[in-house]
Amino acid sequence: MEGEKGRVCVTGGTGYIGSWLIMRLLERGYSVRTTMRSNPGHTKDIGFLTALPGASEKLQIFNADLSIPESFAAAIEGCIGVFHVATPVDFEDKEPEEVVTKRSIDGALGILNACLTSQTVKRVVYTSSAAAVLYSGKDVDDEADESVWSDADFIKALKTHRASYALSKTLTEKAVLEFGEKHGLELDVVTIIPSLVIGPFICPKLPSSVSVGLAMILGNEDAYSFLALAASSMVHVDDLARAHIFLLEYPNAKGRYICSSDGMTIQQMSKFLAVNYPEFQIPTPDSMKKYGGFKTQGLSSKKFLDSGFKYKYGFKEMFDGTVQCCRERVIFSSMVNEL
Repeated sequence: MEGEKGRVCVTGGTGYIGSWLIMRLLERGYSVRTTMRSNPGHTKDIGFLTALPGASEKLQIFNADLSIPESFAAAIEGCIGVFHVATPVDFEDKEPEEVVTKRSIDGALGILNACLTSQTVKRVVYTSSAAAVLYSGKDVDDEADESVWSDADFIKALKTHRASYALSKTLTEKAVLEFGEKHGLELDVVTIIPSLVIGPFICPKLPSSVSVGLAMILGNEDAYSFLALAASSMVHVDDLARAHIFLLEYPNAKGRYICSSDGMTIQQMSKFLAVNYPEFQIPTPDSMKKYGGFKTQGLSSKKFLDSGFKYKYGFKEMFDGTVQCCRERVIFSSMVNEL
């Protein structure tokens, strides 16, 4: 373990990205505070966090809720950096989009104000989403870069079941960057834009992005249309965690950073999975044509790479780690009768 790096805060630490980021931060010698949403009457299993190497000495867990922005102040006080990973997720559209978006923006701005008040936080890294880029409604030559933004009207017109998430991530990232521009002399604010996140996980539940990535193995046909779009850009969870830390430590970090290492069409993915995991019944490439036979718009990581960041993992490592993790968690046998 490396020497003491200082104290940082990770919001949403019980989630897929947040928990993996905490693990890597502890390994690098940071003291970590993380937040989780309290759920009266239900005890959330946090043993996977408290059992991490170094957690007993360097991990503190706080209750906070995006609906109560001021609830994050205690966790942020005395920190040198904050990773705002927590986000409202409502893929089933149980709440009106306006409610989800307001909670996301108000929560983010509350966290940023707490960072200003602390007078110790030097930089905030906000975790956005490829959904804040991919729905521009315009033809983009080659891959989309950080200059491309999703269009709110275009997203609403699509009427997809993930519309509220795409809108909230787009509008929240814009609000976060506007705050950063206004208070740039006092606080550095940068955003990271992950593509579809694949890889092993330490959180108890199957992450939604992993569920999408493994849709053809799990037989989740409802996710094929989204996978056809998302598969064009993917990143390993460990590369993403390292990218977050890189942005905290990189002196010249500024603005948006797309984090995406690889991409393929859904038909190419069908072939890849069938060859590498023959024990599963993977849909044929021909059957995937109706979901997208052409490579959809990818995401460019040029800005990140030009800054000196390097990806470690490709497709094989992404899926090998994910499949092995699901085997160990007995997820395949409980969801599909393959094993």
